[in-house]
Amino acid sequence: MKRNYIYILCVAVIVICSCAVPKADHVTLKVFGTSDVHGALFQYDLVEERETSSSLAQVYSYVDQERKKGDAEVVLLDNGDILQGDPLVYYSNFEKPETKHICAEIMNFMQYDAATVGNHDIEPGHEVYDKLVTEFQFPWMAANAVRNSDGKPYFQPYSVIEKKGVKIVVLGLITPAIPKWLPEKIWSGMHFEPMIESAQKWMKIIQEKENPDFVIGLLHSGAGEEHEKTEVNPENASLLVAEKVSGIDMVICGHDHQENIIWVENPDKEKVLVINPQSRAHFLAEVTVDFTWDQATKRYTKILEPKLIEVKNLQPSKEYIEHFQPLFDEVSSYVSRPVGTFKRSISTKDAMFGDSPFIDLIHNIQLDLADADISFASPLSFNAIIDSGELQVRDLFKLYRFENLLYTMSLTGKEIHGYLEFSYNDWFQQMGKSSDPMLFIKTTEKGSRLSTMFFNYSSAEGIDYTVDLRKPYGERVSILKMTNGDAFDEAKMYRVALNSYRGNGGGNHLTEGAGLTKKELSTRIINSTTKDLRYYLMKWIEEEGIVDIQSNNNWTVIPEEWHAEATKREYELLYGEK
Repeated sequence: MKRNYIYILCVAVIVICSCAVPKADHVTLKVFGTSDVHGALFQYDLVEERETSSSLAQVYSYVDQERKKGDAEVVLLDNGDILQGDPLVYYSNFEKPETKHICAEIMNFMQYDAATVGNHDIEPGHEVYDKLVTEFQFPWMAANAVRNSDGKPYFQPYSVIEKKGVKIVVLGLITPAIPKWLPEKIWSGMHFEPMIESAQKWMKIIQEKENPDFVIGLLHSGAGEEHEKTEVNPENASLLVAEKVSGIDMVICGHDHQENIIWVENPDKEKVLVINPQSRAHFLAEVTVDFTWDQATKRYTKILEPKLIEVKNLQPSKEYIEHFQPLFDEVSSYVSRPVGTFKRSISTKDAMFGDSPFIDLIHNIQLDLADADISFASPLSFNAIIDSGELQVRDLFKLYRFENLLYTMSLTGKEIHGYLEFSYNDWFQQMGKSSDPMLFIKTTEKGSRLSTMFFNYSSAEGIDYTVDLRKPYGERVSILKMTNGDAFDEAKMYRVALNSYRGNGGGNHLTEGAGLTKKELSTRIINSTTKDLRYYLMKWIEEEGIVDIQSNNNWTVIPEEWHAEATKREYELLYGEK
């Protein structure tokens, strides 16, 4: 976490006409911000059936106390990605969409002043987010999500909040990378402008039309890595917006699930605060702003004091819990519903090292649902376990974490080969001897973790192949045959089942690996489900009743002795002894 600093910011505020609201001599404002809550509405995990350390119930308790103190004006903001990641929101999104959404119920109760739309808020589709715009009692914003038909923002671009004569403008922006991850029908009718370009355009409008005293950028986008500074349309551009766009006093960012307090300098050599409250309500951003009016210069002097409140140290609000307990109980009953039986336990741990029952279950279901020749799938959790015995709805959230659709695509054998070469390049290192590292693991004083993204460890089903740890990228994967015994032909076109994230280019397996252009991806889609893959997994298991999950062993890592030795060594490093 960055060290906290306090800077004095001076921004000219011109009183245009005599009828304007008189400026108070002194105002203290407290801005509170949440981001990437991902359904953490209660201090309880309905999937793992255990208490958690953070929730909006605790956030509300703290903010409510601050409001009741009365020593400062309070503004409460959310920075997006609240509609995905928990059965509570999944239930409102897809199982009971005809009722008022649980997020609207809770966020209206908490009296949010404004919020920005996140990429995972787009993911449930038009029926969900279009309805929520009408249910929220506060502006839901994204200035750079632009309607194709008239060039105007699809959502509200900014909101104006007045506190004792202080005019606060909140500008909302969403990461423009959504087309990389989601099928077009989910975001149909709009496109996403680059964040810097959109911020510059809207700040000009805000300055001319609103004449604000204080501007907050509510940006659903990460701070950004060094390499992203040179990209034309970066996914994470919050620091760039703060540095390149005049007139913004502070930025609440998110999307990258980090906790940060950073100060940067804008084009006018003024300091701009960038604060990120991480995810799942683990932290609450709190920025105290002290306004002092200078009658001679007609300017407010502003002192900003930021901090991140650790929510685990806060008690949940009894009023909140009692008010929403019936909603919680309803979803608790839903996730407890039996859907089938597993003959044996499965874990994602094994999926990090090779062919595994966990991933083969997803493969087999995808092949069946899509009537495909080949399936691509990845582990979506680092350490998820589903025990043998009765399977409940809650277990489907361990089996499949995200609300992806199932795509069926046409790919040539050569493209399939390229896809796999790309996948295994970031999965396994090239080894010169059995004692060399196999996985990309980073070890610090806090322990060991994977340094590459395990949800991109994509394997295949429907073909038999080997992965040679001794070979360089481009020569590692040898496809032997189709699993049904037919020959594998690099010139032939195959039906391939994969999720929509991967099918839209997520992870770059189909672009950098298979060599397809972004435009070509959409032309290769044969079919797409209308509901998320978890829904179809649930229905498939219900029809099967009893599921015996075993690894198909259609792919192996060679030399097998090296692989076995490295797997034992690195499994213990990541997870401890089996």
